[in-house]
Amino acid sequence: MSLPPDKPVNDVPMSAFERYLTVWVFLCIVLGIGLGQMLPGVFQVVGRMEIAKVNLPVGLLIWIMIIPMLVKVDFGALHEVRKHFKGIVVTLFINWMVKPFSMAFFGWVFVRHLFAPYLPADQLDSYIAGLILLAAAPCTAMVFVWSRLTKGDPLFTLSQVALNDSIMIVAFAPLVAFLLGMSAITVPWDTLFTSVLLYIVIPVILAQCWRKSLLTKGQAHFDATMNRIGPWSVAALLSTLVLLFAFQGKAIIDKPLIIALLAVPILIQVFFNSALAYWLNRLVGEKHSVACPSALIGASNFFELAVAAAISLFGFESGAALATVVGVLIEVPVMLLVVRIVNSTKPWYERGR
Repeated sequence: MSLPPDKPVNDVPMSAFERYLTVWVFLCIVLGIGLGQMLPGVFQVVGRMEIAKVNLPVGLLIWIMIIPMLVKVDFGALHEVRKHFKGIVVTLFINWMVKPFSMAFFGWVFVRHLFAPYLPADQLDSYIAGLILLAAAPCTAMVFVWSRLTKGDPLFTLSQVALNDSIMIVAFAPLVAFLLGMSAITVPWDTLFTSVLLYIVIPVILAQCWRKSLLTKGQAHFDATMNRIGPWSVAALLSTLVLLFAFQGKAIIDKPLIIALLAVPILIQVFFNSALAYWLNRLVGEKHSVACPSALIGASNFFELAVAAAISLFGFESGAALATVVGVLIEVPVMLLVVRIVNSTKPWYERGR
Protein backbone atom coordinates (compact mmCIF):
# COMPACT_ATOMS: atom_id res chain seq x y z
CA MET A 1 0.00 0.00 0.00
CA SER A 2 1.50 3.35 -1.04
CA LEU A 3 1.00 6.60 0.78
CA PRO A 4 -1.65 8.74 -0.91
CA PRO A 5 -0.39 11.61 -3.08
CA ASP A 6 -1.55 14.23 -0.59
CA LYS A 7 0.47 12.62 2.19
CA PRO A 8 4.13 12.89 1.14
CA VAL A 9 6.37 10.60 3.14
CA ASN A 10 8.95 13.31 3.66
CA ASP A 11 6.46 15.94 4.82
CA VAL A 12 7.66 15.71 8.41
CA PRO A 13 9.44 18.37 10.44
CA MET A 14 12.97 17.93 11.67
CA SER A 15 12.64 17.87 15.42
CA ALA A 16 14.94 19.85 17.68
CA PHE A 17 16.26 16.54 18.97
CA GLU A 18 17.26 15.46 15.44
CA ARG A 19 18.70 18.88 14.58
CA TYR A 20 21.00 18.76 17.61
CA LEU A 21 21.86 15.07 17.32
CA THR A 22 25.56 15.95 17.25
CA VAL A 23 25.22 17.57 20.68
CA TRP A 24 23.50 14.50 22.14
CA VAL A 25 26.13 12.21 20.63
CA PHE A 26 28.91 14.34 22.15
CA LEU A 27 27.20 14.18 25.56
CA CYS A 28 26.93 10.39 25.20
CA ILE A 29 30.66 10.27 24.50
CA VAL A 30 31.38 12.16 27.73
CA LEU A 31 28.85 10.14 29.74
CA GLY A 32 30.03 6.81 28.33
CA ILE A 33 33.70 7.52 28.94
CA GLY A 34 32.94 8.70 32.48
CA LEU A 35 30.82 5.68 33.36
CA GLY A 36 33.33 3.31 31.80
CA GLN A 37 36.10 4.70 33.99
CA MET A 38 33.99 4.69 37.16
CA LEU A 39 32.19 1.35 36.69
CA PRO A 40 34.41 -0.86 34.52
CA GLY A 41 33.13 -4.06 36.08
CA VAL A 42 29.51 -3.34 35.20
CA PHE A 43 30.31 -2.79 31.54
CA GLN A 44 32.51 -5.89 31.38
CA VAL A 45 29.48 -7.91 32.52
CA VAL A 46 27.35 -6.25 29.80
CA GLY A 47 30.03 -7.03 27.23
CA ARG A 48 29.92 -10.75 28.12
CA MET A 49 26.14 -11.02 27.67
CA GLU A 50 26.25 -12.56 24.20
CA ILE A 51 25.11 -15.56 22.20
CA ALA A 52 26.92 -16.59 19.00
CA LYS A 53 29.00 -13.37 19.16
CA VAL A 54 25.82 -11.25 19.30
CA ASN A 55 25.64 -9.00 22.33
CA LEU A 56 22.09 -9.30 23.66
CA PRO A 57 21.64 -5.77 25.13
CA VAL A 58 23.00 -4.21 21.94
CA GLY A 59 20.91 -6.53 19.76
CA LEU A 60 17.76 -5.39 21.55
CA LEU A 61 18.74 -1.73 21.27
CA ILE A 62 19.49 -2.11 17.56
CA TRP A 63 16.04 -3.59 16.92
CA ILE A 64 14.43 -0.70 18.80
CA MET A 65 16.57 1.61 16.67
CA ILE A 66 15.94 0.09 13.26
CA ILE A 67 12.40 -1.30 13.24
CA PRO A 68 10.54 2.03 13.67
CA MET A 69 12.53 3.39 10.71
CA LEU A 70 11.73 0.41 8.52
CA VAL A 71 8.01 0.66 9.33
CA LYS A 72 8.03 3.94 7.38
CA VAL A 73 9.39 2.26 4.25
CA ASP A 74 6.69 1.27 1.77
CA PHE A 75 8.01 -1.47 -0.52
CA GLY A 76 4.83 -1.03 -2.53
CA ALA A 77 6.36 2.21 -3.80
CA LEU A 78 8.86 0.27 -5.91
CA HIS A 79 6.60 0.72 -8.94
CA GLU A 80 7.44 4.45 -8.79
CA VAL A 81 11.02 3.60 -9.80
CA ARG A 82 10.19 3.77 -13.51
CA LYS A 83 8.98 7.39 -13.25
CA HIS A 84 12.46 8.68 -12.46
CA PHE A 85 14.57 5.96 -13.99
CA LYS A 86 17.61 8.15 -14.66
CA GLY A 87 17.71 9.48 -11.09
CA ILE A 88 17.32 5.96 -9.72
CA VAL A 89 20.21 4.69 -11.85
CA VAL A 90 22.44 7.56 -10.72
CA THR A 91 21.67 6.93 -7.05
CA LEU A 92 22.18 3.17 -7.33
CA PHE A 93 25.49 3.76 -9.12
CA ILE A 94 26.69 6.06 -6.34
CA ASN A 95 25.38 3.87 -3.48
CA TRP A 96 26.65 0.53 -4.67
CA MET A 97 29.44 1.14 -7.19
CA VAL A 98 31.12 4.34 -5.96
CA LYS A 99 30.58 5.02 -2.25
CA PRO A 100 31.81 1.75 -0.69
CA PHE A 101 34.85 1.63 -2.98
CA SER A 102 35.70 5.31 -2.55
CA MET A 103 35.50 4.92 1.23
CA ALA A 104 37.81 1.90 1.10
CA PHE A 105 40.22 4.01 -0.94
CA PHE A 106 40.03 7.02 1.39
CA GLY A 107 40.47 4.71 4.37
CA TRP A 108 43.58 3.22 2.78
CA VAL A 109 45.03 6.67 2.02
CA PHE A 110 44.30 8.38 5.33
CA VAL A 111 44.17 5.62 7.95
CA ARG A 112 46.82 3.24 6.66
CA HIS A 113 49.22 5.91 5.40
CA LEU A 114 48.77 9.63 6.18
CA PHE A 115 47.37 9.28 9.72
CA ALA A 116 48.96 5.95 10.64
CA PRO A 117 51.67 7.49 12.90
CA TYR A 118 48.96 9.14 15.03
CA LEU A 119 46.65 6.11 15.40
CA PRO A 120 47.04 2.87 17.41
CA ALA A 121 48.91 0.51 15.09
CA ASP A 122 46.92 -2.53 16.17
CA GLN A 123 43.61 -0.85 15.23
CA LEU A 124 44.37 0.40 11.71
CA ASP A 125 42.63 -2.51 9.98
CA SER A 126 39.70 -2.19 12.33
CA TYR A 127 39.26 1.52 11.60
CA ILE A 128 39.21 0.82 7.87
CA ALA A 129 36.66 -1.95 8.42
CA GLY A 130 34.40 0.46 10.29
CA LEU A 131 34.61 3.02 7.50
CA ILE A 132 33.71 0.36 4.94
CA LEU A 133 30.73 -0.82 7.01
CA LEU A 134 29.56 2.78 7.26
CA ALA A 135 29.71 3.34 3.50
CA ALA A 136 28.16 0.01 2.51
CA ALA A 137 24.76 0.76 4.07
CA PRO A 138 22.68 3.44 2.25
CA CYS A 139 20.61 5.78 4.41
CA THR A 140 17.07 4.69 5.24
CA ALA A 141 15.43 7.05 7.72
CA MET A 142 17.04 10.48 7.93
CA VAL A 143 17.04 10.85 4.15
CA PHE A 144 13.30 11.59 4.33
CA VAL A 145 14.17 14.64 6.44
CA TRP A 146 16.97 15.76 4.09
CA SER A 147 14.65 15.33 1.11
CA ARG A 148 11.97 17.49 2.69
CA LEU A 149 14.48 20.25 3.45
CA THR A 150 15.40 20.40 -0.25
CA LYS A 151 11.79 20.11 -1.51
CA GLY A 152 12.72 16.77 -3.00
CA ASP A 153 10.23 14.57 -4.84
CA PRO A 154 8.68 12.45 -2.04
CA LEU A 155 7.77 9.51 -4.26
CA PHE A 156 11.28 9.36 -5.72
CA THR A 157 12.73 9.40 -2.20
CA LEU A 158 10.40 6.67 -1.00
CA SER A 159 10.93 4.42 -4.01
CA GLN A 160 14.70 4.86 -3.86
CA VAL A 161 14.84 3.99 -0.16
CA ALA A 162 12.63 0.93 -0.72
CA LEU A 163 14.85 -0.20 -3.60
CA ASN A 164 18.06 0.34 -1.61
CA ASP A 165 16.68 -1.63 1.33
CA SER A 166 15.70 -4.47 -1.00
CA ILE A 167 19.18 -4.57 -2.49
CA MET A 168 20.82 -4.31 0.93
CA ILE A 169 19.22 -7.59 2.02
CA VAL A 170 21.23 -9.53 -0.57
CA ALA A 171 24.20 -7.25 -1.35
CA PHE A 172 25.40 -5.93 2.01
CA ALA A 173 27.22 -9.06 3.21
CA PRO A 174 29.00 -9.93 -0.09
CA LEU A 175 30.01 -6.31 -0.68
CA VAL A 176 31.40 -5.86 2.84
CA ALA A 177 33.24 -9.18 2.67
CA PHE A 178 34.74 -8.29 -0.72
CA LEU A 179 35.96 -4.85 0.37
CA LEU A 180 37.35 -6.11 3.66
CA GLY A 181 39.12 -8.86 1.74
CA MET A 182 40.61 -6.26 -0.58
CA SER A 183 41.87 -4.47 2.53
CA ALA A 184 43.41 -7.72 3.81
CA ILE A 185 40.94 -7.89 6.71
CA THR A 186 39.61 -11.33 7.60
CA VAL A 187 35.85 -11.46 8.06
CA PRO A 188 34.06 -14.39 9.72
CA TRP A 189 31.34 -15.12 7.17
CA ASP A 190 29.07 -16.77 9.74
CA THR A 191 29.13 -13.64 11.91
CA LEU A 192 28.55 -11.38 8.90
CA PHE A 193 25.55 -13.39 7.72
CA THR A 194 24.20 -13.51 11.27
CA SER A 195 24.44 -9.72 11.40
CA VAL A 196 22.57 -9.38 8.09
CA LEU A 197 19.88 -11.77 9.29
CA LEU A 198 19.48 -10.08 12.67
CA TYR A 199 19.82 -6.45 11.64
CA ILE A 200 18.35 -6.39 8.12
CA VAL A 201 16.22 -9.40 7.19
CA ILE A 202 14.32 -10.00 10.44
CA PRO A 203 13.74 -6.27 11.17
CA VAL A 204 12.44 -5.73 7.62
CA ILE A 205 9.97 -8.62 7.98
CA LEU A 206 8.79 -7.52 11.43
CA ALA A 207 8.53 -3.87 10.36
CA GLN A 208 6.51 -4.63 7.26
CA CYS A 209 4.13 -6.89 9.20
CA TRP A 210 3.69 -4.13 11.76
CA ARG A 211 3.19 -1.55 9.00
CA LYS A 212 0.49 -3.64 7.37
CA SER A 213 -1.27 -4.12 10.71
CA LEU A 214 -1.19 -0.37 11.45
CA LEU A 215 -2.48 0.64 8.03
CA THR A 216 -5.47 -1.67 8.32
CA LYS A 217 -6.62 0.69 11.09
CA GLY A 218 -6.30 3.75 8.86
CA GLN A 219 -3.70 6.34 7.88
CA ALA A 220 -4.44 8.50 10.94
CA HIS A 221 -3.69 5.58 13.27
CA PHE A 222 -0.48 4.84 11.34
CA ASP A 223 0.69 8.47 11.59
CA ALA A 224 -0.13 8.68 15.30
CA THR A 225 1.84 5.49 15.97
CA MET A 226 4.82 6.77 13.97
CA ASN A 227 4.84 9.97 16.00
CA ARG A 228 4.66 7.98 19.23
CA ILE A 229 7.47 5.54 18.44
CA GLY A 230 9.70 8.07 16.66
CA PRO A 231 11.79 8.86 19.77
CA TRP A 232 12.48 5.15 20.33
CA SER A 233 15.10 5.04 17.58
CA VAL A 234 17.10 8.01 18.83
CA ALA A 235 16.88 6.89 22.46
CA ALA A 236 18.12 3.41 21.56
CA LEU A 237 20.92 4.88 19.44
CA LEU A 238 22.12 7.13 22.26
CA SER A 239 21.96 4.25 24.77
CA THR A 240 24.09 2.14 22.43
CA LEU A 241 26.61 4.97 22.14
CA VAL A 242 26.91 5.23 25.93
CA LEU A 243 27.72 1.51 26.06
CA LEU A 244 30.18 1.75 23.20
CA PHE A 245 32.08 4.71 24.62
CA ALA A 246 32.22 3.09 28.04
CA PHE A 247 34.39 0.46 26.33
CA GLN A 248 36.25 2.94 24.10
CA GLY A 249 37.07 5.41 26.87
CA LYS A 250 40.69 4.42 27.50
CA ALA A 251 41.60 4.50 23.81
CA ILE A 252 40.04 7.95 23.38
CA ILE A 253 41.67 9.36 26.53
CA ASP A 254 45.06 8.03 25.40
CA LYS A 255 44.66 9.43 21.85
CA PRO A 256 41.98 12.17 21.85
CA LEU A 257 42.67 13.08 18.20
CA ILE A 258 41.37 9.71 16.96
CA ILE A 259 37.82 10.99 16.40
CA ALA A 260 39.00 14.05 14.45
CA LEU A 261 41.31 11.97 12.27
CA LEU A 262 38.63 9.38 11.49
CA ALA A 263 36.22 12.18 10.57
CA VAL A 264 38.45 13.34 7.70
CA PRO A 265 37.86 10.43 5.25
CA ILE A 266 34.15 10.40 6.17
CA LEU A 267 33.78 14.10 5.39
CA ILE A 268 35.66 13.80 2.10
CA GLN A 269 33.52 10.82 1.13
CA VAL A 270 30.28 12.70 1.89
CA PHE A 271 31.18 15.71 -0.23
CA PHE A 272 32.67 13.64 -3.04
CA ASN A 273 29.65 11.34 -3.43
CA SER A 274 26.99 14.02 -3.00
CA ALA A 275 28.71 16.27 -5.56
CA LEU A 276 29.10 13.40 -8.02
CA ALA A 277 25.45 12.34 -7.70
CA TYR A 278 24.25 15.94 -8.03
CA TRP A 279 26.37 16.54 -11.15
CA LEU A 280 25.39 13.23 -12.79
CA ASN A 281 21.68 13.98 -12.32
CA ARG A 282 22.24 17.36 -13.96
CA LEU A 283 24.13 15.66 -16.79
CA VAL A 284 21.32 13.19 -17.54
CA GLY A 285 18.63 15.90 -17.31
CA GLU A 286 16.82 14.97 -14.09
CA LYS A 287 14.76 17.55 -12.20
CA HIS A 288 16.27 19.41 -9.27
CA SER A 289 13.65 17.84 -6.99
CA VAL A 290 15.10 14.44 -7.89
CA ALA A 291 18.76 15.43 -7.96
CA CYS A 292 18.64 16.74 -4.37
CA PRO A 293 17.42 13.57 -2.63
CA SER A 294 19.61 11.54 -4.99
CA ALA A 295 22.68 13.46 -3.85
CA LEU A 296 21.66 13.18 -0.21
CA ILE A 297 20.93 9.44 -0.40
CA GLY A 298 24.28 9.02 -2.11
CA ALA A 299 26.10 10.83 0.68
CA SER A 300 24.42 9.68 3.91
CA ASN A 301 24.61 6.30 5.62
CA PHE A 302 22.47 3.81 7.52
CA PHE A 303 24.74 4.34 10.51
CA GLU A 304 22.51 2.34 12.88
CA LEU A 305 23.17 -0.80 10.82
CA ALA A 306 26.87 0.04 10.52
CA VAL A 307 27.23 0.38 14.30
CA ALA A 308 25.41 -2.91 14.89
CA ALA A 309 27.48 -4.80 12.31
CA ALA A 310 30.75 -3.36 13.63
CA ILE A 311 29.97 -4.41 17.19
CA SER A 312 28.92 -7.90 16.07
CA LEU A 313 31.94 -8.44 13.82
CA PHE A 314 34.69 -6.78 15.82
CA GLY A 315 33.38 -6.04 19.33
CA PHE A 316 32.65 -3.03 21.55
CA GLU A 317 36.30 -2.12 22.02
CA SER A 318 37.21 -2.28 18.33
CA GLY A 319 38.33 0.55 16.13
CA ALA A 320 35.58 -0.48 13.70
CA ALA A 321 32.87 0.33 16.23
CA LEU A 322 34.49 3.68 16.99
CA ALA A 323 34.78 4.58 13.29
CA THR A 324 31.08 3.97 12.69
CA VAL A 325 30.19 6.17 15.67
CA VAL A 326 32.25 9.02 14.22
CA GLY A 327 29.86 8.80 11.26
CA VAL A 328 26.95 9.30 13.66
CA LEU A 329 28.71 12.25 15.28
CA ILE A 330 29.11 14.26 12.08
CA GLU A 331 26.02 13.08 10.17
CA VAL A 332 23.63 15.91 11.00
CA PRO A 333 25.87 18.98 10.62
CA VAL A 334 27.52 17.78 7.43
CA MET A 335 24.22 16.74 5.81
CA LEU A 336 22.63 20.07 6.72
CA LEU A 337 25.58 21.71 4.95
CA VAL A 338 24.96 19.56 1.85
CA VAL A 339 21.26 20.53 2.00
CA ARG A 340 22.24 24.19 2.04
CA ILE A 341 24.60 23.73 -0.92
CA VAL A 342 22.09 21.97 -3.19
CA ASN A 343 19.38 24.50 -2.32
CA SER A 344 21.61 27.49 -3.04
CA THR A 345 22.85 26.06 -6.36
CA LYS A 346 19.40 25.46 -7.85
CA PRO A 347 19.74 28.32 -10.42
CA TRP A 348 23.06 26.85 -11.62
CA TYR A 349 21.51 23.39 -11.78
CA GLU A 350 18.48 24.52 -13.79
CA ARG A 351 20.61 26.40 -16.32
CA GLY A 352 22.56 23.32 -17.26
CA ARG A 353 19.89 20.61 -17.07
